[in-house]
Amino acid sequence: MSDPFKTQGGKRPGAGRKPGDGQAEPTAVMRVPVSQAGTIRDFIAALQNRRRHEAQDNVIELTRFAPDGRSRALPLYTTRVAAGFPSPADDHVEKRLSPSDYLVQNDSATFFVRVKGDSMIDAGIFENDVLVVDRSIDARVGDIVLAILDGEFTVKTLGRSKQGPRLMPANRNFPVIEIREGQTFEVCGVVTGSMRKFK
Repeated sequence: MSDPFKTQGGKRPGAGRKPGDGQAEPTAVMRVPVSQAGTIRDFIAALQNRRRHEAQDNVIELTRFAPDGRSRALPLYTTRVAAGFPSPADDHVEKRLSPSDYLVQNDSATFFVRVKGDSMIDAGIFENDVLVVDRSIDARVGDIVLAILDGEFTVKTLGRSKQGPRLMPANRNFPVIEIREGQTFEVCGVVTGSMRKFK
């Protein structure tokens, strides 16, 4: 897998599927003047290309994992409560858990990305979540991955069709991205976890 820190990506404001993008819609035949046919074809191609980029771009920040040896190990309680705080008694503490040890399997191959957009909300990934990405894991169909498509970062579920790989959102308002011939595509890491702050 490639090193995403060597690849130019970026944010694209207003990302998201727009109504009437032509996905799974009936088609219609239109008559246009021959002199305008080329212009109309170019316009449609440019519009489709823009919408593909809007659908795919949902990463706004990449950060390397930098272990400093000072990670705190916090109590992991065995008791389960619907609300409130578990008993602080020592006999309820199963072990002590380091957040970085829990989230990171391979220090040198791990980095974080911050998400923009809502194309993966049905997978529990929301805007401003910080995802843990491991470059050392071989991506398989069904994995959530960080990919680079035509120079743009995107987080999607990796799929495959008869035509080749595809990137699938977890939001029915976004289209599946079919990887077309001539596009540059690479998976640069598998998403292994997610972090979210409430305050």
